[in-house]
Amino acid sequence: MTAYLILHGWQNHRPEKHWQHWLADRLTARGHHVTYPQLPDPDDPAMDVWLDEATRHLKALPEGTERVVVAHSASALLWLHAVARGIDGPGSVDRVLLVAPPSASVLARHPEVTAFTPPSLDGLVLPGPTRLVAGDDDPYCPEGARTVFGDPLGLPTDILPGAAHLDLDAGYGPWPAVLDWCLDASVPLTPNR
Repeated sequence: MTAYLILHGWQNHRPEKHWQHWLADRLTARGHHVTYPQLPDPDDPAMDVWLDEATRHLKALPEGTERVVVAHSASALLWLHAVARGIDGPGSVDRVLLVAPPSASVLARHPEVTAFTPPSLDGLVLPGPTRLVAGDDDPYCPEGARTVFGDPLGLPTDILPGAAHLDLDAGYGPWPAVLDWCLDASVPLTPNR
């Protein structure tokens, strides 16, 4: 059994058709421990509240199992802030998948999420193997996720053509590749076709 913590992004009310909901259902059906919380006030999130919630859920994952975090959009940035602040919890994960983190230039235009502006990436060391996946045309990271996050953090990065923000609008309901990665971290992440 593996323990998964799946964290959603800004304005995500965990719709059943979203790939994260689909993923949580598939992993649970396979007998894994899955935590997929609704974070407070997803339309107007507070960084410290989300950090507290993420840390609480991470600490509640069962001991003695592999621990995997899958964080989409603003929660990918939440994870970077948790690591940068040295919050207890991130060091206790075995691997992390950061999906479609938004760039500072986009967050600056949305006062509800400016607190999620990425921390300094200089010298930031992420726990466990961390992988980044993003669309090559993500409107929330027009500079490109590899340029903004992948290269500065030295992360293996999968850039998916035409995947936009890897959300429902981009056709990311069921996404078999993310399930495959959750079950085997050596599997590359591929577009949902």
